[in-house]
Amino acid sequence: MQDLAHLETLASLACPEGGWGYAPGQPPHLEPTCLALLALASAPPRFSVALEGGNALLRTCALGDGTYRLQRGRPEAIWPTALALFVRATLGAEERELKTTASVLLGLRGRPVESAGEEEVSDVDGKLIGWPWADGNFSWVEPTAWACLALRRVGLGEEVRARDGLALLLDRTLESGGLNYGNRCIFGTTLEAIPGPTALALLALQGRGNDPRIAASVAYLAEQAHTNEDLEHLCWARLALDAHREQPGASEALAVLGARIESAHAARLATPYVRPAPLRQALTALALAVEQGNPFRLPAEGAKKPALAPRQPAPPRRSFGERVRGVFQGLAVKASTQLKPFEPSSPVHVAPVSDYNADLADVLRRQYEHFRARVPLAGKRVVLKPNLVEYHRDKVINTHPHVVGAVIELCRREGAAEVIVAEGPGHWRNVEYLVAASGLGDVLRHHKVPFTDLNHDEPVKRVNLGRLTKLEHLFLTQTIASADVVISLPKLKTHHWAVATLSLKNLFGTLPGICYGWPKNELHWRGIDNSIVDIAATRTPDLAIVDGIVGMEGDGPLNGTPKHTGVLVMGSDLVAVDATCCRLMQLDPEKVAYLVMANRKKIGLLAEGQIQQLGETIAQRAQPFETVPHFKELWMGRSA
Repeated sequence: MQDLAHLETLASLACPEGGWGYAPGQPPHLEPTCLALLALASAPPRFSVALEGGNALLRTCALGDGTYRLQRGRPEAIWPTALALFVRATLGAEERELKTTASVLLGLRGRPVESAGEEEVSDVDGKLIGWPWADGNFSWVEPTAWACLALRRVGLGEEVRARDGLALLLDRTLESGGLNYGNRCIFGTTLEAIPGPTALALLALQGRGNDPRIAASVAYLAEQAHTNEDLEHLCWARLALDAHREQPGASEALAVLGARIESAHAARLATPYVRPAPLRQALTALALAVEQGNPFRLPAEGAKKPALAPRQPAPPRRSFGERVRGVFQGLAVKASTQLKPFEPSSPVHVAPVSDYNADLADVLRRQYEHFRARVPLAGKRVVLKPNLVEYHRDKVINTHPHVVGAVIELCRREGAAEVIVAEGPGHWRNVEYLVAASGLGDVLRHHKVPFTDLNHDEPVKRVNLGRLTKLEHLFLTQTIASADVVISLPKLKTHHWAVATLSLKNLFGTLPGICYGWPKNELHWRGIDNSIVDIAATRTPDLAIVDGIVGMEGDGPLNGTPKHTGVLVMGSDLVAVDATCCRLMQLDPEKVAYLVMANRKKIGLLAEGQIQQLGETIAQRAQPFETVPHFKELWMGRSA
């Protein structure tokens, strides 16, 4: 008999209007609602009210063309369509009701890779077409896995599109097993697998276990089952391994996963910096109930169903009034940029710091004396945005937790009304794992500061005040949009595409992945530099504090080597801060495209003579950083 305690908790987290958000108090979203419906469907009479509310949310998100899109979200974010089809089919919707969505899912295609030199960037087969996160984007593992799962659930697993999708998943599988969100390697550097995408791919590939890549991926997940402590990772692992019980190591891992999931769930409840999460609660209930039933287990495929004609999803359309309004908004944005006055100069402070065990709070206190009048913190709701991309034990990728802790102390000392740490990394959806593994969680626990996952935060539509990406609007996160003060806390690093990643590039993590996907690739192919400037123009952070105590040179932002620079850099003009950091790395900021563009948009000052240098001089602290300029040239030559 299934333990109903986890289901009771899940039902209690439902929104009053029906469905589930990613966090309490957030309006409902499709993904947590779909997973909650799968979990609660195991006891329908007991949870009939919550089930009806969730189904009502699905109905409100069902558009006439067969797609499912969040009405208040980004219209192009089409990826929940596959989830909705899978859930409705699993819960017994009539076949005629599923055909429209199945047909449009067959017609939805990832953007083909057409650029010359692509084989020098990645080793995947660009001719394989799967499914995108958003209309017009490229194919990625997670939306492709969901689409294949849904099509196989409705008996269309032998359709050409479904077979191509499964082939794409196998092509993206690492030789050692497992998948991430898209690539096996970038510029010759092998990437690492991630449990979540690996599990979803294995669920889509179940029943086709003769391929050695599937066996290797099962072995990877089985190892994670014994070593990983993250709740979400463990739940997905159990759901996927249950569908591959015939593979070596799967049964042994399943035997230990139940207890490990219960332990991880209890540990999460005791973690003060996170909030209840309906999605993780639903996954917990689903994973612990696999012995009674696993809704992700596909039934035996029967006779081949008649082919279903693919239908192209209807592109989001704007009314005539919206188009006219967009033109006038564009003119207004251009005029406001032209009329915006420049400050005569911008101060930037460079403070020497020997190592992370120094009194960082005192260093920041003395630096902030120069910026208090410009950026008062007293009584403010302050959001700290560190750089938390991935975690590797032997690499200096992220903003050091001690720096984040020192900034928290500064905000508290200055009388901030509220301090929140928030991040939305593009490489990993499961940011809770990154927070815990990187050591940032210990800092948050010590200071009793909450963490907000910006990737799943409530989207807020704002007029794009940069317009370089040709997007009329950007979807920010509610946490960032409602903050009185946003402080960008980047790591001092070179970047193989953007030359340097500093306080402005750090803003990629302020846009929600649920709108732009992972790894937020659309923002890359629209131009990294364009996207950086658009985000900065639309919501410019109020202060930047750059962790340059130990930076990264070479193949950044992930695979470079540590570089001790021994500085903290602070300023309220982010262009000036980043220009100063470039000069500290002996890079010419006037050859960094996004800094030049941001200066033209009057976001900040670039010329060295216009920047008031405080604290240490550049001459005192500068040292050469190695870069990889050929990567930049290759990327800029791409047509995609």
